[in-house]
Amino acid sequence: MDFINKYFYMVLRGLWLLLKPLSIGVRVLMVKEDQILLVKHVYQDEWFLPGGLVEQGESLQAAARRETSEEVGADLRDVTLFGIYSHREYRKIDHVVVFLSRDFSLNGVSDDEIEQCTFFNLQQLPADISPGSKQQIEHYLNGDSPQYEMI
Repeated sequence: MDFINKYFYMVLRGLWLLLKPLSIGVRVLMVKEDQILLVKHVYQDEWFLPGGLVEQGESLQAAARRETSEEVGADLRDVTLFGIYSHREYRKIDHVVVFLSRDFSLNGVSDDEIEQCTFFNLQQLPADISPGSKQQIEHYLNGDSPQYEMI
C-alpha cells in the first residue's frame, strides 16, 4: 500500500467528517454464476463492492452505473435495487444504496484509485473484505432482499 495515498485518504476522511456529516453512496453486487466482483482501492487495505458517492443532481441508478464504469470499466445491462444500509461512525452518517447486477460486461479499464479488481467465489470471499461488503454479500446469499438496515 502506498503510504502517501493512505495518508492523503485519512486526512480527507477527517475533513469529510467535519464538513459533510451525511453522505449518500452506492455499491453494486456484480454477480455472474457463483462469482462476485470486488475491488481494492489504492488507499484502503480491504476489498469492497464497486461503488462510490452520489454526485449532486445524479440519480442513484445513474451513480451506480457511473461508479462501476469508472472503477471497473463495467457496462451494467440490468440494475435492480437490493437494499439500503446506513452506517454511523463518530458524528458521520453514511447511507449506502446497494444494487444488484447479473448482466454486465467489463472492458478491462479501471481508474487510478483501483489497485485490484477480482472475481471471487461467493463461498470463498477474501479474509480482508470490508465488514459492510461482507454483510451485503451474506444478505444476498441468504435471499434477504430488499431491505433497510442500520449497521
